[in-house]
Amino acid sequence: MPVILVANPKGGVGKSTLASNIAGYYARQGHAVMLGDVDSQQSARQWLALRATHLPVIQSWDVEAKGLLRPPKGVSHVVLDTPAGLHGKKLASLHALADKLLIPLQPSLFDIQATYGFLQTLQDLQAQSGGKSPQLALVGMRAREGTLSAQQLQQFVQGLALPVLGMLRDTQNYVQLAARGLTLWDVAPSRVERDLAQWQALGDWLDH
Repeated sequence: MPVILVANPKGGVGKSTLASNIAGYYARQGHAVMLGDVDSQQSARQWLALRATHLPVIQSWDVEAKGLLRPPKGVSHVVLDTPAGLHGKKLASLHALADKLLIPLQPSLFDIQATYGFLQTLQDLQAQSGGKSPQLALVGMRAREGTLSAQQLQQFVQGLALPVLGMLRDTQNYVQLAARGLTLWDVAPSRVERDLAQWQALGDWLDH
C-alpha cells in the first residue's frame, strides 16, 4: 500500500490542493484511495464531505472507538496532507511511513527559504533512516510564467539534487473545483486541458 506524503512546514504553499488532486488522480484510475490529514483540523474530511456521491470514491480515516485514526479496510493507496509547522518526532514518524514524499512550494522568497531548511532536515532523516527512505520530489505551485518570482523559483530548484515534477500554474481552476469537492480528474478534460498537461510528469512519478 503506497503512502504518499505531502509536506512542507511553511503554511499556504498548496499542500491541500496537491494532496486532494493526487487522491483524485488515484481514484479516477480505480484505486481504493484514502485522503487524510495528520492534524486535528481534518480539513481533508471537510473537503470530502463536499464530494458528490456519483464521483470516484475517495475515503477518509476510519475513527475507532478511542478516537484513533486508521486507514479503512481495502484501501490500496494513502495520501496524507500535513499541517504547517511539521517538525521533530512527528515529521520523523511520517517520513518513516511514507513511500513517496512530495514537497510543494510557491515562487516566493519566504517559501524558498523555508523549503531550503526543510530539505536539509529531510536529508538528515534520509541519512538516519537505515536504508528505508521515501522518494523525494518537488512541485512548484501557483507559478506565473514570465514573472521574476517564477524565475527565482526555477533557479532555486535547479540547484537541488531532487526531481522537479512540474510548475503548476496559478489558476482559479483549483480554487473553484476545491469549493465543490472536485479535482482536475472529475470534470471534462477540455475544461482543464492546460492543467492536466502540467500533471503528466507528476502522474508518471506517482505511478512508478
